[in-house]
Amino acid sequence: MPEQRHRADALRNSDRIVRAAITALREGGAAVPLEEIARRAGVGIATVYRRFGDRDGVIRACFETYFAEEVEPHALAARTVADPRQGLAGALGAIVDTMASHRALLTAAREAGAFTEAISERFAAPLGDVLAEAQRRGLVRADLLVRDLAAMVVMTLATVGPPGLDGHRRYLALLLDGTRPSEEPLPPPSATGAAVSPAERRPRARARSARTG
Repeated sequence: MPEQRHRADALRNSDRIVRAAITALREGGAAVPLEEIARRAGVGIATVYRRFGDRDGVIRACFETYFAEEVEPHALAARTVADPRQGLAGALGAIVDTMASHRALLTAAREAGAFTEAISERFAAPLGDVLAEAQRRGLVRADLLVRDLAAMVVMTLATVGPPGLDGHRRYLALLLDGTRPSEEPLPPPSATGAAVSPAERRPRARARSARTG
């Protein structure tokens, strides 16, 4: 029983630290010190190091929690929308909105190496399924890749202004308009980019079968 109680206390401490860090990053920027995170969590700095090893460990845990709670659900929800094109548009809009309010966390996560292949696949897999269905119905261009959707998120985030202004929605709408079916092929993706994932290969394979079926 004492061991179980100790384990439960440790888990609660970890959760407090992660959530305190997410808030501290949002309010104080990417350089917020671990001491401030510990203070907000109501624990000593030694507890932070004991639970996460170092600052990068804290940031990676923050990003995993943030992604699981505020990004992944939007990608998964896109599968439930009757019109797959609208599903993609809604998911990308919601993902941009939440990322726009957590830019310091994203900066810190990039520096800490939190953008892993596993995280990318959790973003790509559900959106890849929706993209494949949209392509099968002829609602989006057949040569669109999942990585293009991720690039659209990044490009839109570059237009985000001060809090309270939502001009970035205009630019996301422009990018989404460019996904409509077209006879003009896109240039090939960069050969120096990441390898094509299974989630990317599925939409193209299905699109080819829809055109030849």
